[in-house]
Amino acid sequence: MTIKNDEKQLAIKLRKCGFSYNEILKEVSVAKSTLSLWLRDIGMARQQQQKLTQKRLAAAKRGGAVKKLQRIKKESFIKMNAAKDIISITDYNLLLIGATLYWAEGSKQKDHSPSVGVIFSNSDLLMLKVFLLFLDRICNIDKNRIFFELFIHENADYKLAQKWWSEKLNTDLFRIDKVYFKKNPPRKASRKNIENNYHGQLRVRVASSTDLNRKIRGWIEGIISKTFDKK
Repeated sequence: MTIKNDEKQLAIKLRKCGFSYNEILKEVSVAKSTLSLWLRDIGMARQQQQKLTQKRLAAAKRGGAVKKLQRIKKESFIKMNAAKDIISITDYNLLLIGATLYWAEGSKQKDHSPSVGVIFSNSDLLMLKVFLLFLDRICNIDKNRIFFELFIHENADYKLAQKWWSEKLNTDLFRIDKVYFKKNPPRKASRKNIENNYHGQLRVRVASSTDLNRKIRGWIEGIISKTFDKK
């Protein structure tokens, strides 16, 4: 009985010092139900309550870090195996990719505006690189016919953004012919692509390309037709 009472007193002391039930059970060999009965009327000072809260937060943070690492590993494994499905990219594949990109992000000719040239806008560097490769290898467009325009928030450093695009696109002929400033600054609470991660949106414009726009539209229509062709 003395041993049991000693364990109870130890449990009470540990609880008042801010130890959690699980931590106390490592030192006191009793059932959790017994421990709950012993400690149900035991309060803790504010300092000890804060200590316990900090422990719980630290444990939750460790658990979150473990889950994040597991997610990253799973994501890397899925992407690595999916990438193996792509054997090679032929010019025909590039034609399909470029036409589809333009279908999603390019300017289209309308009945009220039938003479629109090729204009492609995006902020994704790799997408722009693929589209420029499409213009070069598939459309045989001379680089001198390609012009760039930058759309950027007025509170951003447009000169730094211009330098970033020039370096990333890695072309001597890169030049931004026009800069358009957006009047509504990004909300830091909701936007992640700001400050060092924000470089604006780049518009690629091809000079004298009305017929090329029509040709790309023809490729798009061919893709649509063959996609739903049941033969």
